[in-house]
Parts: sequence; structure tokens; C-alpha cells
Amino acid sequence: MKKTWLWSLFAFGLLVGCQPQNPTTDLTLRVYNWGGYIYEQESPEDVPSVVDQFETWYLATYGQTVKVEYSTYDVNETAYSQVAKLGRQFDLVAPSEYMIQKMMKEDLLEKYDREIDGSYTYLPYYNDYASPYLKQIFENLLVESEPVSDYAAGYMWGTVGIIYDPSIIDSADAVSWEVLYDPDYAKTATIKNSMRETYMIGVIDVYRQELLDAREDYLDAVITASEYNQAISDIINRSDPATIALVEESLRELKANSYGLEVDSGKNDIASGKIGMQVSWSGDAVYSMDLVEEESSKELEFIVPEEGGNIWFDGFVMPKGAQTRLAQEFVNFVSNPEIAILNMDYIGYTSFIAGQDVLDRVMDMEDATGGFELDLSYFFTGTVDPLTDMTVTTVENRQLHTQYPDEETITRSAVMRDFGDNNAAIIELWSRIKTSTVDPVTIIIVGVVALAGIGVGLFFFFKKKTSKRGRRSLAKKRK
Repeated sequence: MKKTWLWSLFAFGLLVGCQPQNPTTDLTLRVYNWGGYIYEQESPEDVPSVVDQFETWYLATYGQTVKVEYSTYDVNETAYSQVAKLGRQFDLVAPSEYMIQKMMKEDLLEKYDREIDGSYTYLPYYNDYASPYLKQIFENLLVESEPVSDYAAGYMWGTVGIIYDPSIIDSADAVSWEVLYDPDYAKTATIKNSMRETYMIGVIDVYRQELLDAREDYLDAVITASEYNQAISDIINRSDPATIALVEESLRELKANSYGLEVDSGKNDIASGKIGMQVSWSGDAVYSMDLVEEESSKELEFIVPEEGGNIWFDGFVMPKGAQTRLAQEFVNFVSNPEIAILNMDYIGYTSFIAGQDVLDRVMDMEDATGGFELDLSYFFTGTVDPLTDMTVTTVENRQLHTQYPDEETITRSAVMRDFGDNNAAIIELWSRIKTSTVDPVTIIIVGVVALAGIGVGLFFFFKKKTSKRGRRSLAKKRK
């Protein structure tokens, strides 16, 4: 990581000439973010953390001290519960797109300040450097006619797929989500302890043939890329009662075949060889690949299976009662390309932020021996000189390809939507799946066998109750 030059450049650009005034009233900014989702200083020689840098910058710029109270959560539902149900007050939270939609529906969020032309009043870095491709997705994602972009500024994005060890999992099997159900790989995979991602896998399993038919129509040019993506979106967001029932059966089978549920430990487990594959967010997959390469000669691969999957977006939102101006200052700060690079290098996830500095950083990762031409113009166009070459050579299914998926992968990856009125039923389903240890069929079989055993035992007991030899014989058999 280019920590030293980034810090020097940052300090020079922001602090030189900015003499702090006498601090006035202290401020507190309450940020609630995913665990491990921002650069943190790990040793005295390292660049100061992003939080520390923001506090330093704010004092130098405004002559006022600010203390960032930074806390973390593990899944979207935890963040929602803290804000909506427990009433905890935060200035910034970074949920995913479907949770942002839910919070908007429930009137839990403050709006960003925007100009008539749609630009953000207090987010100049975001205006200039956020990928127009991603900003357009936020503009087009509507909740009761209001765009998500009114209430959220994008932070990180990526896909959901499978990271696997090719020495354990056949690459030909990994192209389908069905590999997670394959008894040949029983107890070799972990699945996410996250309702939405795991529910999606169950839906894909139930409607696999329908998804493959849509894929074939797309490849045969019967439908357009947009129509294909819409078909995937409609399918993976199904939540009607019939679908929920079928998905529950699927997830019981999936859980029985898996090593277990996890949220954060899986990225280390696959790196250590404890498991052979893992349902993973793309950023965690990059982390695992890097970790493996640091400690061994082994290589891991990440793929969004052929049936399709989820493309996700995490954005900063301001809950009701937030200090909106101060919160927007922080969002703008992390939208500085230099800070975005620092975050990406540290956490492995891909920032919303594009621009020449980020493209140069990506070019540094180019692997000329890879032979796979990855066109990044969809992401960087509009933030760099139009004549800039935005094609890199890289290795398929490895780090760079994972961080910046090709357009074909994006086409078969759809955005998750809020389940609305069906959300409660799916929460109940997920609760049953998480607490289940044995599937219902197995319970019935075990029960029948147990009753049969009791019946046989009573038969021999009453038949031979006068014979000590008979009782000893039965006891010996049971031993």
C-alpha cells in the first residue's frame, strides 16, 4: 500500500497554509459502519487512520475540534434494529441498497443538500469523482418516486459470489451455485449468516432453470442485456408465499451440506485451508486472496456463478436527527480519491470513487501475463480524460477482476430490493433456518426408528423378564 506518499500528499494538500484558529465548541460525529470497513492505523509507522485524519483536517479547516465516535455492526439488520427499534442516535450509517430503501419507506432518514442541477452542496469530491455509472444507479433506484440518491451517497460496491480453492473445488463445478449443494463437497463450504444473501441463493436454486433459460435467450440475442438483467432482478427478489416455502426447503438442504454459517470468519478460514469454498462478498474475497498469497504459493479464485447474483451498494445515510452538515463533511472527506485509495488498499473493497488517481492505482495492479483484457471505461468514463486508455490486462477471477467485474458479470448481477410486506415472513424463515440443526425428514426418520427401538425393547423385556440370562443377553447386545 502506498501509505507514505498518500499521507504526505494529503497532509501537504490539506494542511499547509491552513493555520488552526482557537478551537470553539467541541463537536461529536457519530459514525456507525460495517466492521473493518475503513482504513485503520495498525502501527506507529503507518499513516494515521482515516478517522484521525478527518479530525485533523476539520480542526485545520474550521478551527473547531471534532471527535468521531466510531462504532461497527455485522449485518444490515443489526444496523436497522439499532436505528429503528432501539432508537440509537447516529449521524452516519452505511447500509446496503435494500436497507436504504426500507429506511426511506419508514421515513427514518434525512435528505442530502442538493442543488437544482442535482449536484451535492457539500460533497464536491463526490460530485467530481464518484463513478457516473454508479451515481446513475442511485438516481434510477426509486422509493415512492424519490431517488435513493436524495438520501444516500455511495461508499463501496461489489458483487456476491463464491471464492474457492481450485485444488479442492473443481473450477468446472464452481460456475454454478449448485456446487454448494453438491454432496461431493459436503462440509467444505461456509454460507453467509446474512438473511438477504443466503435467501437469494435459495431463490436461485429454486428457479435455476428459469435463470438459465433467460441467460440462453440473452446469449442468443433474443433479449437485450437490460432485459436480461431485469429478468434476474425480478427472479432473485421474489418473496411470495409459494417462493418462501420452496426456498425454506432449499436452505435446509444447503445448510445441511455446508460447514456452517459465518459473517466475518470465513475469509480467514478459506485462507487457512479450513474450508474449500465460501459464499463471499467481493471485497472479502480480495482480502482472502491477498492473505493466501502472503503466506503460501496457493491461489484462490472468485466467481459470480452463471445463474446470476447480486450487485450491491453500500451508501452513507443520515438518520433522523443527524448533524447533517457535519455528516456530509465526513462523506466528502472519504470521497477524496486519495482517501478512497487508502480505504480500498486496506479493506479490499471497491470505492464508488473513480478519477485519474484511482485509475492509476488500478493500472499499477495490471498483470501483463494474465491475457484477459478488462475494459474499465464503464466505471471511469466521465471522471478522467476521454482519451485515457481504460483497458487493463489481468487474470480472470483474481483480485483486480474481483474488484472491478467485467460488464458481462455485471449484466448477470442484479440489485436487491426491499421485500416490503413480505419482509416479516422471510425474517421468520431465516430465524427457523438459523436455529435448525436437523431437517424435518430426518427428525421423522429418527423418531420412527426410536419408537421401533422402544417397541422391540419392551417386547424382549416382557418376554424374558423371568430369565436373568435373557436380561443379560439383551444388555450385552445394547452395549
